[in-house]
Amino acid sequence: METTSATATLTRSQQLMALEDQYGAHNYHPLPVVLNRGEGVHLWDVEGKHYYDFLSAYSAVNQGHCHPRIIGAMTEQAQKLTLTSRAFFNDQLGAAEKQLCELFNYDKALLMNSGAEAVETALKLARKWGYQEKGIAPNMARIIVAEHNFHGRTTGIISFSTDPDSTGGFGPYMPGYQVVPYDDLEALEEAVRDIHVCAFLVEPIQGEAGVIVPSDGYLAKAQAICKAHKVLFIADEIQTGLGRTGELLATCYEGVHADILVLGKALSGGVLPVSAVLARNEIMLTIQPGQHGSTFGGNPLACAVMRAALDVLLDEKLTENARAMGEVFRERMRRVQAKRPEVVELVRGKGLLNAVIIKPHADGRTAWDVCVTLMERGVLAKPTHGDIIRFAPPLVINEEQLHEACDIIEQTILEF
Repeated sequence: METTSATATLTRSQQLMALEDQYGAHNYHPLPVVLNRGEGVHLWDVEGKHYYDFLSAYSAVNQGHCHPRIIGAMTEQAQKLTLTSRAFFNDQLGAAEKQLCELFNYDKALLMNSGAEAVETALKLARKWGYQEKGIAPNMARIIVAEHNFHGRTTGIISFSTDPDSTGGFGPYMPGYQVVPYDDLEALEEAVRDIHVCAFLVEPIQGEAGVIVPSDGYLAKAQAICKAHKVLFIADEIQTGLGRTGELLATCYEGVHADILVLGKALSGGVLPVSAVLARNEIMLTIQPGQHGSTFGGNPLACAVMRAALDVLLDEKLTENARAMGEVFRERMRRVQAKRPEVVELVRGKGLLNAVIIKPHADGRTAWDVCVTLMERGVLAKPTHGDIIRFAPPLVINEEQLHEACDIIEQTILEF
Protein backbone atom coordinates (compact mmCIF):
# COMPACT_ATOMS: atom_id res chain seq x y z
CA MET A 1 0.00 0.00 0.00
CA GLU A 2 1.36 3.41 -0.95
CA THR A 3 2.14 5.64 1.99
CA THR A 4 0.54 9.06 1.81
CA SER A 5 2.62 12.16 2.53
CA ALA A 6 0.47 12.89 5.60
CA THR A 7 1.05 9.42 7.04
CA ALA A 8 4.75 9.62 6.29
CA THR A 9 5.11 12.70 8.53
CA LEU A 10 3.66 10.91 11.56
CA THR A 11 5.91 9.24 14.10
CA ARG A 12 5.70 5.47 14.45
CA SER A 13 3.80 5.95 17.73
CA GLN A 14 1.30 8.28 16.10
CA GLN A 15 0.74 5.81 13.27
CA LEU A 16 0.07 2.96 15.68
CA MET A 17 -2.25 5.03 17.86
CA ALA A 18 -4.18 6.11 14.76
CA LEU A 19 -4.45 2.46 13.71
CA GLU A 20 -6.00 1.51 17.05
CA ASP A 21 -8.31 4.49 16.91
CA GLN A 22 -9.55 3.50 13.45
CA TYR A 23 -9.97 -0.23 13.91
CA GLY A 24 -10.29 -0.79 17.66
CA ALA A 25 -13.20 -0.28 20.04
CA HIS A 26 -13.00 2.94 22.02
CA ASN A 27 -13.49 1.36 25.44
CA TYR A 28 -10.17 2.63 26.87
CA HIS A 29 -8.51 6.03 27.12
CA PRO A 30 -4.77 5.23 27.21
CA LEU A 31 -1.93 7.62 27.78
CA PRO A 32 -0.37 8.54 24.42
CA VAL A 33 2.56 6.11 24.55
CA VAL A 34 3.09 2.98 22.41
CA LEU A 35 5.14 0.34 24.19
CA ASN A 36 6.94 -2.57 22.58
CA ARG A 37 9.49 -3.89 25.11
CA GLY A 38 9.70 -4.51 28.84
CA GLU A 39 12.21 -5.87 31.33
CA GLY A 40 11.82 -5.79 35.10
CA VAL A 41 10.62 -2.31 36.07
CA HIS A 42 11.56 -0.88 32.67
CA LEU A 43 9.51 -0.23 29.52
CA TRP A 44 10.48 1.16 26.13
CA ASP A 45 8.30 2.69 23.44
CA VAL A 46 8.56 2.10 19.69
CA GLU A 47 10.90 5.10 19.38
CA GLY A 48 13.23 3.56 21.96
CA LYS A 49 12.46 5.95 24.85
CA HIS A 50 12.82 4.43 28.33
CA TYR A 51 10.20 4.56 31.11
CA TYR A 52 9.74 3.34 34.66
CA ASP A 53 6.53 1.34 34.90
CA PHE A 54 4.46 2.57 37.88
CA LEU A 55 1.24 0.80 36.94
CA SER A 56 2.39 -2.82 36.47
CA ALA A 57 -0.60 -3.57 34.22
CA TYR A 58 -2.87 -2.86 37.20
CA SER A 59 -0.70 -5.08 39.45
CA ALA A 60 -0.51 -8.02 37.02
CA VAL A 61 3.26 -7.62 36.58
CA ASN A 62 4.36 -7.90 40.22
CA GLN A 63 7.32 -10.09 39.21
CA GLY A 64 8.50 -7.56 36.62
CA HIS A 65 8.20 -7.58 32.86
CA CYS A 66 9.32 -10.73 31.05
CA HIS A 67 10.88 -12.40 34.08
CA PRO A 68 13.28 -14.98 32.61
CA ARG A 69 12.13 -17.81 34.91
CA ILE A 70 8.48 -17.29 34.02
CA ILE A 71 9.18 -16.87 30.31
CA GLY A 72 11.39 -19.96 30.46
CA ALA A 73 8.60 -22.02 32.03
CA MET A 74 6.18 -20.78 29.40
CA THR A 75 8.40 -21.53 26.40
CA GLU A 76 9.34 -24.98 27.74
CA GLN A 77 5.71 -25.95 28.30
CA ALA A 78 4.54 -24.35 25.04
CA GLN A 79 6.73 -26.76 23.10
CA LYS A 80 5.10 -29.78 24.77
CA LEU A 81 1.40 -29.17 25.42
CA THR A 82 -0.70 -26.01 25.66
CA LEU A 83 -4.34 -27.07 25.90
CA THR A 84 -6.37 -30.23 26.46
CA SER A 85 -9.59 -28.73 27.85
CA ARG A 86 -10.89 -30.28 31.06
CA ALA A 87 -12.30 -33.22 29.10
CA PHE A 88 -9.01 -34.94 30.00
CA PHE A 89 -6.45 -34.80 32.80
CA ASN A 90 -3.10 -33.11 32.17
CA ASP A 91 0.20 -33.43 34.01
CA GLN A 92 0.37 -29.78 35.16
CA LEU A 93 -2.97 -28.99 36.79
CA GLY A 94 -2.78 -31.17 39.90
CA ALA A 95 0.65 -29.86 40.83
CA ALA A 96 -0.51 -26.27 40.31
CA GLU A 97 -3.60 -26.79 42.47
CA LYS A 98 -1.48 -28.42 45.21
CA GLN A 99 0.95 -25.48 45.19
CA LEU A 100 -1.90 -22.98 45.51
CA CYS A 101 -3.71 -24.87 48.26
CA GLU A 102 -0.58 -25.43 50.34
CA LEU A 103 0.60 -21.84 49.97
CA PHE A 104 -2.71 -20.26 50.97
CA ASN A 105 -4.02 -23.06 53.25
CA TYR A 106 -7.16 -24.17 51.41
CA ASP A 107 -8.60 -27.58 50.52
CA LYS A 108 -9.42 -26.95 46.89
CA ALA A 109 -8.56 -24.59 44.02
CA LEU A 110 -10.53 -23.89 40.84
CA LEU A 111 -8.53 -22.29 38.03
CA MET A 112 -10.04 -19.89 35.52
CA ASN A 113 -8.57 -17.23 33.21
CA SER A 114 -9.55 -13.61 33.87
CA GLY A 115 -10.17 -12.02 37.24
CA ALA A 116 -13.79 -11.38 36.31
CA GLU A 117 -14.25 -15.10 35.63
CA ALA A 118 -12.85 -15.88 39.06
CA VAL A 119 -15.23 -13.43 40.71
CA GLU A 120 -18.18 -14.96 38.84
CA THR A 121 -16.98 -18.38 40.02
CA ALA A 122 -16.89 -17.20 43.64
CA LEU A 123 -20.41 -15.79 43.35
CA LYS A 124 -21.73 -19.08 41.96
CA LEU A 125 -20.00 -21.05 44.71
CA ALA A 126 -21.47 -18.76 47.37
CA ARG A 127 -25.00 -19.14 45.99
CA LYS A 128 -24.71 -22.92 45.66
CA TRP A 129 -23.38 -23.17 49.21
CA GLY A 130 -26.20 -20.92 50.40
CA TYR A 131 -28.81 -23.26 48.97
CA GLN A 132 -27.17 -26.57 49.88
CA GLU A 133 -25.52 -25.78 53.21
CA LYS A 134 -27.34 -22.77 54.69
CA GLY A 135 -30.77 -23.83 53.49
CA ILE A 136 -31.72 -20.64 51.66
CA ALA A 137 -34.94 -20.98 49.66
CA PRO A 138 -34.43 -21.51 45.89
CA ASN A 139 -33.54 -18.37 43.93
CA MET A 140 -33.57 -16.20 47.07
CA ALA A 141 -29.82 -16.03 47.82
CA ARG A 142 -28.39 -12.54 48.30
CA ILE A 143 -24.81 -11.31 48.33
CA ILE A 144 -23.59 -8.17 50.10
CA VAL A 145 -20.99 -5.97 48.37
CA ALA A 146 -19.24 -2.70 49.21
CA GLU A 147 -19.94 0.68 47.71
CA HIS A 148 -17.39 1.88 45.11
CA ASN A 149 -16.34 -1.72 44.50
CA PHE A 150 -14.58 -2.93 41.38
CA HIS A 151 -14.72 -6.67 40.66
CA GLY A 152 -14.88 -6.69 36.84
CA ARG A 153 -17.20 -5.69 34.03
CA THR A 154 -19.35 -8.70 33.14
CA THR A 155 -23.11 -8.10 33.06
CA GLY A 156 -23.39 -10.03 36.31
CA ILE A 157 -20.69 -8.09 38.14
CA ILE A 158 -21.81 -4.63 37.02
CA SER A 159 -25.20 -5.44 38.54
CA PHE A 160 -23.70 -4.47 41.90
CA SER A 161 -21.31 -1.75 40.74
CA THR A 162 -21.87 1.83 41.88
CA ASP A 163 -19.73 3.31 39.09
CA PRO A 164 -21.93 5.02 36.45
CA ASP A 165 -19.34 4.30 33.75
CA SER A 166 -19.67 0.57 34.42
CA THR A 167 -23.45 0.48 34.64
CA GLY A 168 -24.81 3.20 32.35
CA GLY A 169 -26.68 1.77 29.37
CA PHE A 170 -26.03 -1.88 30.20
CA GLY A 171 -29.18 -2.86 32.12
CA PRO A 172 -31.28 -4.68 33.08
CA TYR A 173 -29.22 -5.78 36.05
CA MET A 174 -29.14 -9.08 37.88
CA PRO A 175 -31.01 -9.10 41.21
CA GLY A 176 -29.76 -10.61 44.44
CA TYR A 177 -27.20 -8.04 45.59
CA GLN A 178 -27.14 -5.36 48.29
CA VAL A 179 -24.60 -2.56 48.44
CA VAL A 180 -23.38 -1.29 51.84
CA PRO A 181 -20.81 1.48 52.50
CA TYR A 182 -17.20 0.31 52.55
CA ASP A 183 -15.56 0.28 55.98
CA ASP A 184 -18.95 0.42 57.73
CA LEU A 185 -19.41 -2.48 60.15
CA GLU A 186 -22.82 -1.37 61.38
CA ALA A 187 -24.23 -1.36 57.85
CA LEU A 188 -22.74 -4.80 57.20
CA GLU A 189 -24.14 -6.25 60.42
CA GLU A 190 -27.59 -4.92 59.59
CA ALA A 191 -27.45 -6.40 56.09
CA VAL A 192 -26.31 -9.91 57.05
CA ARG A 193 -29.21 -10.35 59.48
CA ASP A 194 -31.29 -11.23 56.44
CA ILE A 195 -31.46 -15.05 56.44
CA HIS A 196 -31.19 -15.04 52.64
CA VAL A 197 -27.68 -13.56 52.65
CA CYS A 198 -25.05 -16.15 51.68
CA ALA A 199 -21.88 -14.04 51.29
CA PHE A 200 -20.07 -10.74 51.67
CA LEU A 201 -17.71 -9.91 48.77
CA VAL A 202 -15.06 -7.28 49.49
CA GLU A 203 -11.69 -5.93 48.36
CA PRO A 204 -9.26 -5.65 51.31
CA ILE A 205 -8.14 -2.36 49.74
CA GLN A 206 -10.30 -0.81 47.05
CA GLY A 207 -7.83 -0.41 44.18
CA GLU A 208 -9.83 1.02 41.30
CA ALA A 209 -11.71 3.32 43.66
CA GLY A 210 -8.41 5.04 44.41
CA VAL A 211 -6.48 2.78 46.82
CA ILE A 212 -8.99 3.18 49.64
CA VAL A 213 -7.52 1.58 52.78
CA PRO A 214 -10.12 0.65 55.41
CA SER A 215 -9.80 1.30 59.13
CA ASP A 216 -7.57 -1.03 61.13
CA GLY A 217 -9.58 -4.04 62.23
CA TYR A 218 -12.33 -3.64 59.63
CA LEU A 219 -11.63 -6.88 57.79
CA ALA A 220 -11.26 -9.02 60.92
CA LYS A 221 -14.45 -7.61 62.45
CA ALA A 222 -16.31 -7.98 59.15
CA GLN A 223 -15.30 -11.63 58.99
CA ALA A 224 -16.44 -12.16 62.58
CA ILE A 225 -19.83 -10.63 61.75
CA CYS A 226 -20.15 -12.92 58.73
CA LYS A 227 -19.25 -15.99 60.76
CA ALA A 228 -21.80 -15.13 63.45
CA HIS A 229 -24.56 -15.03 60.82
CA LYS A 230 -23.37 -18.03 58.76
CA VAL A 231 -22.36 -15.83 55.84
CA LEU A 232 -19.30 -16.53 53.68
CA PHE A 233 -16.52 -13.94 53.66
CA ILE A 234 -15.15 -13.61 50.10
CA ALA A 235 -11.87 -11.70 49.67
CA ASP A 236 -11.19 -10.35 46.19
CA GLU A 237 -7.37 -10.20 46.25
CA ILE A 238 -6.97 -10.03 42.49
CA GLN A 239 -5.17 -6.68 42.74
CA THR A 240 -4.10 -6.62 46.40
CA GLY A 241 -2.75 -10.17 46.63
CA LEU A 242 0.53 -11.86 45.77
CA GLY A 243 2.79 -9.48 47.65
CA ARG A 244 1.48 -6.20 46.29
CA THR A 245 0.66 -4.64 49.69
CA GLY A 246 3.69 -5.93 51.56
CA GLU A 247 1.98 -9.15 52.72
CA LEU A 248 1.32 -12.24 50.63
CA LEU A 249 -2.35 -11.27 50.88
CA ALA A 250 -3.69 -7.94 52.11
CA THR A 251 -5.99 -9.83 54.49
CA CYS A 252 -2.87 -11.18 56.25
CA TYR A 253 -2.44 -7.79 57.94
CA GLU A 254 -5.44 -8.68 60.11
CA GLY A 255 -5.00 -12.43 60.29
CA VAL A 256 -8.06 -13.01 58.11
CA HIS A 257 -8.44 -16.31 56.26
CA ALA A 258 -11.32 -15.81 53.84
CA ASP A 259 -13.91 -18.52 53.27
CA ILE A 260 -13.40 -17.94 49.55
CA LEU A 261 -10.21 -16.36 48.17
CA VAL A 262 -10.12 -14.87 44.65
CA LEU A 263 -6.77 -14.41 42.89
CA GLY A 264 -5.71 -13.27 39.42
CA LYS A 265 -3.45 -10.73 37.71
CA ALA A 266 0.07 -11.46 39.07
CA LEU A 267 -0.76 -15.16 39.36
CA SER A 268 0.93 -15.45 35.96
CA GLY A 269 3.43 -12.62 36.34
CA GLY A 270 1.64 -10.76 33.57
CA VAL A 271 2.40 -13.42 30.95
CA LEU A 272 -1.10 -14.74 30.22
CA PRO A 273 -4.52 -14.80 31.91
CA VAL A 274 -4.65 -17.04 34.98
CA SER A 275 -7.06 -16.71 37.91
CA ALA A 276 -8.04 -18.93 40.80
CA VAL A 277 -10.70 -19.39 43.44
CA LEU A 278 -9.77 -21.19 46.64
CA ALA A 279 -12.10 -22.59 49.30
CA ARG A 280 -12.57 -25.42 51.76
CA ASN A 281 -14.20 -28.67 50.66
CA GLU A 282 -17.61 -27.81 52.12
CA ILE A 283 -17.86 -24.87 49.70
CA MET A 284 -15.97 -26.05 46.63
CA LEU A 285 -17.61 -29.46 46.38
CA THR A 286 -21.09 -27.97 46.10
CA ILE A 287 -20.37 -27.58 42.37
CA GLN A 288 -20.51 -30.83 40.43
CA PRO A 289 -19.44 -31.81 36.87
CA GLY A 290 -21.19 -29.81 34.19
CA GLN A 291 -22.20 -26.98 36.52
CA HIS A 292 -19.23 -24.68 35.93
CA GLY A 293 -16.09 -24.60 33.82
CA SER A 294 -13.91 -23.03 31.16
CA THR A 295 -12.20 -24.44 28.07
CA PHE A 296 -8.94 -22.68 28.91
CA GLY A 297 -9.20 -22.76 32.71
CA GLY A 298 -6.41 -24.87 34.19
CA ASN A 299 -4.66 -25.40 30.87
CA PRO A 300 -1.13 -26.87 31.03
CA LEU A 301 0.55 -23.71 29.76
CA ALA A 302 -1.16 -21.51 32.34
CA CYS A 303 -0.37 -23.96 35.14
CA ALA A 304 3.34 -24.08 34.29
CA VAL A 305 3.48 -20.29 34.13
CA MET A 306 1.59 -19.89 37.41
CA ARG A 307 3.88 -22.26 39.26
CA ALA A 308 6.94 -20.35 38.07
CA ALA A 309 5.34 -17.00 38.93
CA LEU A 310 4.62 -18.14 42.50
CA ASP A 311 8.16 -19.51 42.86
CA VAL A 312 9.62 -16.18 41.75
CA LEU A 313 7.41 -14.29 44.19
CA LEU A 314 8.65 -16.39 47.11
CA ASP A 315 12.26 -17.05 46.11
CA GLU A 316 13.02 -13.40 45.39
CA LYS A 317 11.22 -12.18 48.56
CA LEU A 318 9.14 -9.75 46.54
CA THR A 319 6.55 -9.36 49.30
CA GLU A 320 9.19 -8.16 51.73
CA ASN A 321 10.62 -5.81 49.11
CA ALA A 322 7.17 -4.38 48.45
CA ARG A 323 6.74 -3.54 52.12
CA ALA A 324 10.13 -1.86 52.40
CA MET A 325 9.94 0.05 49.11
CA GLY A 326 6.38 1.13 49.88
CA GLU A 327 7.52 2.83 53.05
CA VAL A 328 10.23 4.66 51.12
CA PHE A 329 7.76 5.75 48.44
CA ARG A 330 5.16 7.10 50.87
CA GLU A 331 7.82 8.95 52.82
CA ARG A 332 9.05 10.61 49.61
CA MET A 333 5.51 11.55 48.57
CA ARG A 334 4.63 12.95 52.00
CA ARG A 335 7.66 15.19 51.77
CA VAL A 336 6.32 16.42 48.43
CA GLN A 337 2.92 16.95 50.04
CA ALA A 338 4.52 19.04 52.80
CA LYS A 339 6.15 21.23 50.15
CA ARG A 340 3.05 21.57 47.96
CA PRO A 341 -0.09 20.96 50.09
CA GLU A 342 -2.09 23.05 47.62
CA VAL A 343 -1.32 20.41 44.96
CA VAL A 344 -1.13 17.11 46.87
CA GLU A 345 -4.15 16.54 49.07
CA LEU A 346 -3.35 13.07 50.40
CA VAL A 347 -0.92 10.15 50.14
CA ARG A 348 -2.17 6.67 51.08
CA GLY A 349 -1.54 2.99 50.47
CA LYS A 350 0.18 -0.17 51.66
CA GLY A 351 3.28 -1.80 50.26
CA LEU A 352 3.63 -0.86 46.61
CA LEU A 353 -0.06 -0.12 46.09
CA ASN A 354 -0.28 3.63 46.63
CA ALA A 355 -2.24 6.67 45.60
CA VAL A 356 -1.52 10.38 45.47
CA ILE A 357 -4.58 12.61 45.39
CA ILE A 358 -4.07 15.72 43.28
CA LYS A 359 -6.12 18.86 43.89
CA PRO A 360 -7.49 20.23 40.58
CA HIS A 361 -5.56 23.31 39.47
CA ALA A 362 -7.26 26.68 39.07
CA ASP A 363 -6.47 26.63 35.35
CA GLY A 364 -8.26 23.30 34.90
CA ARG A 365 -5.27 20.97 34.99
CA THR A 366 -5.91 17.62 36.68
CA ALA A 367 -4.21 14.37 37.65
CA TRP A 368 -4.34 13.41 33.95
CA ASP A 369 -2.06 16.34 33.13
CA VAL A 370 0.34 15.27 35.87
CA CYS A 371 0.44 11.77 34.35
CA VAL A 372 1.07 13.12 30.84
CA THR A 373 4.01 15.15 32.15
CA LEU A 374 5.32 12.14 34.08
CA MET A 375 5.12 10.12 30.85
CA GLU A 376 7.10 12.76 28.99
CA ARG A 377 9.76 12.56 31.70
CA GLY A 378 9.91 8.77 31.85
CA VAL A 379 7.45 7.52 34.50
CA LEU A 380 4.22 5.75 33.51
CA ALA A 381 1.24 6.03 35.86
CA LYS A 382 -2.48 6.38 35.30
CA PRO A 383 -5.14 8.51 37.01
CA THR A 384 -8.42 7.13 38.27
CA HIS A 385 -11.60 9.01 39.16
CA GLY A 386 -10.17 12.30 37.96
CA ASP A 387 -7.96 13.37 40.85
CA ILE A 388 -6.22 10.18 42.01
CA ILE A 389 -2.94 8.81 40.65
CA ARG A 390 -2.24 5.16 41.43
CA PHE A 391 1.46 4.33 41.80
CA ALA A 392 2.16 0.58 41.67
CA PRO A 393 5.55 -0.41 40.22
CA PRO A 394 6.64 -4.05 39.83
CA LEU A 395 7.74 -5.54 43.14
CA VAL A 396 11.24 -6.14 41.78
CA ILE A 397 12.04 -2.41 41.95
CA ASN A 398 15.12 -1.55 44.01
CA GLU A 399 15.72 1.54 46.11
CA GLU A 400 17.94 3.29 43.55
CA GLN A 401 15.32 2.87 40.84
CA LEU A 402 12.57 3.96 43.21
CA HIS A 403 14.38 7.15 44.20
CA GLU A 404 15.12 7.96 40.55
CA ALA A 405 11.43 7.65 39.70
CA CYS A 406 10.43 9.58 42.84
CA ASP A 407 12.77 12.40 41.79
CA ILE A 408 10.81 12.67 38.53
CA ILE A 409 7.46 12.55 40.34
CA GLU A 410 8.61 15.18 42.86
CA GLN A 411 9.92 17.53 40.19
CA THR A 412 6.70 17.21 38.19
CA ILE A 413 4.43 17.91 41.16
CA LEU A 414 6.54 20.79 42.45
CA GLU A 415 6.25 22.43 39.03
CA PHE A 416 2.50 21.75 38.70
